[in-house]
Amino acid sequence: MSRSTAQADLLDALDERLGARGLIRDPGSMARYLSDWAGDRLGLPLAVARPASTAEVAETVRLCHLHGVPMTPQGGHSGLVAGALPAADGGELVISLERLDAIREIDAVNFTMTVEAGCILETVKQAAAEHDCDFPLSLGAQGSCQIGGNIATNAGGLNVLRHGMMRQLVLGLEVVLPDGRVWDGLTALHKDNRGYALAQLFLGSEGTLGIVTGAVLRLSPRATQRRTALLGLSSVDAVVALYGRARRECSDLLSAFELIPRRCLTLAMEASPELSDPLDAPHPWYVLMEVSASGTVTLDVMLEQLLERAMAADLVHDGVLASSETQAARLWQFRESMLEGQRRRGEHLRTDISLPISALSAFVAQVSRAIHERSPDCEIIAYGHVGDGNLHVNILPPPELAEAQKTAHLHDLETRLFEILDQFGGSLSAEHGIGRTKQAAYLARLSPVERELVDGIKALFDPAGLMNPGRIVPDRR
Repeated sequence: MSRSTAQADLLDALDERLGARGLIRDPGSMARYLSDWAGDRLGLPLAVARPASTAEVAETVRLCHLHGVPMTPQGGHSGLVAGALPAADGGELVISLERLDAIREIDAVNFTMTVEAGCILETVKQAAAEHDCDFPLSLGAQGSCQIGGNIATNAGGLNVLRHGMMRQLVLGLEVVLPDGRVWDGLTALHKDNRGYALAQLFLGSEGTLGIVTGAVLRLSPRATQRRTALLGLSSVDAVVALYGRARRECSDLLSAFELIPRRCLTLAMEASPELSDPLDAPHPWYVLMEVSASGTVTLDVMLEQLLERAMAADLVHDGVLASSETQAARLWQFRESMLEGQRRRGEHLRTDISLPISALSAFVAQVSRAIHERSPDCEIIAYGHVGDGNLHVNILPPPELAEAQKTAHLHDLETRLFEILDQFGGSLSAEHGIGRTKQAAYLARLSPVERELVDGIKALFDPAGLMNPGRIVPDRR
């Protein structure tokens, strides 16, 4: 059977199984499935399947497996490594999970919630709050990203230092395997030591081993107190020193600790004109930190004493404490708007790296020197989650550089950045994943043993190579 015949037979079968709402075949109706948050685009899919249940996902995958058609699972279009974008050859079926959006169960005593993969993260958080609980994953894209995508990419975000990444927030999964079988691992047990932890294989697998359709999430008590501060500091050294103090003095009540350079504040104010400079004078570096609690701890006293001692030690030069939820939201708006400010500058290098917290200052200094040696007029923007060692070192190319030269120039700078990262024992992906854009750099750093294990896992789960081919590992079809 020819490729075109197999594709036509598949689409006819899907039309019958999924109906008009469940299958999009018109190229003009597929536009929103072709790009991610950053505006990156690849190709045009064969079609877009929109199953409305686990059974429909399983049938869609079974039919793809039967006809030899590759699949691209897709969530909320907020990825940054081209992992969920259809290939350029028009041969992949996009499988959107957007119609699987039910919250199946909330158990406020067990502190668990069972949801479908297409649930929007913000919706999950609101539902947990209605039961006096909190789902602590916090992302800038939480109004659009989906739980299935959060699981597939092992999402991190702002609260990792207290609550961990998605790996720590998932107890059980329901997964459609690449041949259409369904693995029901929806356990709500907080302790379960029976053999291999199969669910963990799918967390961070970027849809290459199967399609997550449901999950049991771990909840936390809802915070009844929350205090937010924006602080001005003179150096990354001072930021790291302040973090050490805050981690000790606030212990597990420290929920966020963000490093923000001055340039990011100006980008945020450009993107959101309603924002104004939060402190009396500009500072080279800022920390946006938050402490929260659900008990009777007095957060105000804790935070004020921390900042008084930090100022006395000349670590913090100025700061503002939010006196209301509205003021706190305004401070967090700087963190969200600065990303939009970068995006408006056009093509630029986005990195998502991690390294030991103690090495952050030395790394920023060394990589800044090395990048400016190669590109004196580029602009380096380093920010991130200090509490888990996750930096985003983004580079805006020289403004006078021709558009046709930007991609190659930024790739050269990324290569140099990764070389320095290797010296610090860091990771080239802290939370965004590998997808297509980081694949070559990722594979180049695998030892022969690691590569054998990675390839073996992929071959075991997906011997036909139809599930999100070409992401993480090369397409071997």
